[in-house]
Amino acid sequence: MNKSELIDAIAASSDLTKAASGRALDATVNAITKELKKKGQVSLVGFGTFSVKTRAARTGRNPQTGETIKIKAANIPSFKAGKGLKDAVN
Repeated sequence: MNKSELIDAIAASSDLTKAASGRALDATVNAITKELKKKGQVSLVGFGTFSVKTRAARTGRNPQTGETIKIKAANIPSFKAGKGLKDAVN
């Protein structure tokens, strides 16, 4: 399912137009993104938790030359599915 299909599904299951559903989806994604930028977390009970994990700096190897390279530390977005979502999938 892509974004436009998700907007159609939201519009079909609510009393919103497709345009309003698109704005609602964009607002939700923006709110989650802003909170993750602040290294916070967003918990949706029954669905899951969005959070930020820190990946430490490490050394790697260039596959073409075999040369050792340094890979910087990074913040990685993470999602842990909640019980309701896990039960719905299984």
